[in-house]
Order: sequence, then C-alpha cells, then structure tokens
Amino acid sequence: MYPQKSLLHFNPYFILLGNNLKDGFTKPFHLSKKDWGNFGKFAALAFALSFADETVQQAALRLRNRNTSLNNISRTITNFGGIYEVFTVAGIGAYGLISKNNKLINATLLSSQAYITSGAIATVLKFISGRTRPSYYPPGVEAEPKFLWPFHNLKDANGSNEKSSFPSGHSTVVFAVATVFASEYKDKPVVPVIAYTAASLIGISRITENKHWVTDVATGAANGYLSGKLVVNNYHRFNKPTSSKQKKNSISFTLKYSFGHLEPGMVYQFW
Repeated sequence: MYPQKSLLHFNPYFILLGNNLKDGFTKPFHLSKKDWGNFGKFAALAFALSFADETVQQAALRLRNRNTSLNNISRTITNFGGIYEVFTVAGIGAYGLISKNNKLINATLLSSQAYITSGAIATVLKFISGRTRPSYYPPGVEAEPKFLWPFHNLKDANGSNEKSSFPSGHSTVVFAVATVFASEYKDKPVVPVIAYTAASLIGISRITENKHWVTDVATGAANGYLSGKLVVNNYHRFNKPTSSKQKKNSISFTLKYSFGHLEPGMVYQFW
C-alpha cells in the first residue's frame, strides 16, 4: 500500500515546485562531466536532424494534402498535447481520488509539476530562439527553419501573432507528464509503453499539423523527459525517510520522571 505520508500536500507541493523551477533553470550552470557528455551527444543528434527539417516538413505537407482523413486524426491527436492533456491528467487524478489510490494521486500531482516546470523552460527558450514555424510562410513560399532570436514579432501566413517554433511546447509538456507516469509505474511495463507511445504520436502530429520542425519536436521531447526526471528525483529525495535509529557506537543521554523524582540516564548504542 502506498503510504499516506508520501502524499504531496499543499505546502510541500509548492516548496518542491519552487525547487524544481530553480533546479531546471540553473542546471546548465552546474553540469557534471556526464551531463556535458550527454548534452554533446544530443547536440550532435539535433545537428544531424536539422538537415532533415525541411525535407520532413515538405513530405508531411504532401501527405497531409493528399489524405483528408489524416488531417482529422492528426488534429485530434495534437489536441491531446494541449488542452485535452490537462483534462486527461485531471481525469486520472479524479479517478485516483475516487478510488483512494494514493500512488495515482501523487503521480498526478507530480505530473502537474513536470508540466509547469517544462513549460516554463520551453517558454523562455521560445522567447530566446524566435524560430519561424513552417506555418509562418504563406502558400507557395518554401518554408525555412530560421532563428530570428528575441524580440522579433512573429506572425503566421494570415498575419496573426504566433509563438516561436523552438522547442515544441506540446512535445515538451506531454513528454514531461509521460516521464512522470513512466517513472512512478516502471514496475508495470505497459505504463511506460503507453505513456511514451502517446507522447511520440503527439510529437509527430505537430509535424503533420505543419506547426513544428523535427528538431523542435526532438528538443521539446528532451526538455520534457529531463524535466519529468528532475521532478521525480527531487520528490523522492524530499520524501526519503530519515532513519530514527541512532548511529552505531553512539552515546545518548536521557532524563525521565519516575516515582516523584527525575532519573537521569545514559544509553550506549552498539549497532
């Protein structure tokens, strides 16, 4: 049974959320040697994928234009990375409350922290990068994944304001939530499979919806995964039980009241 004391209550929730945000934004300033190695590998992968950005976008657009039913499926899937995801996670949390499943309630609370943390990081990256979306270009103009950097007023082909393409916000938050559930239910192999499959489909839908480049989705997925892991790891460090046992070979002093007088004492701990 999942212990009641493991549940995140009001104050611990916001304390942990603050720590998650702090750690998420300051992580680049205290990377370990292993972290730098992983960052280098991902940077190399992202650089290689960047050569496929335009090719994949054009192929996805041709496929989309030829298949009307794909448009409907793609639109439905992509919505599950937006407002539908909020309702889905809320529904899971509600089921946990109704069924009194403490572990499910806790996973839902942690997933909301991952959603907020990863979304905040993605918002800052979007502002800094100012990358044009595929939909930024009007029909007949070949789309190019350009970084225009901060303060650039981005508008889509219809003249409406739009957010920067890099990274994909949908991919970010859906992978963050998926990582929390996959981590908390790693003892049930079907949960990580379902979680990451759903997240991957949503990421792909952002490409078929002509909203993102491949590298946007890959970077969003990486941000979401790392944010989800950060939230889970911080929680388990916070919730790690402290031993009530005394240290080996330690001495402690006691004082108790018995039969009308105080009795001092000393305890020596052998193990």
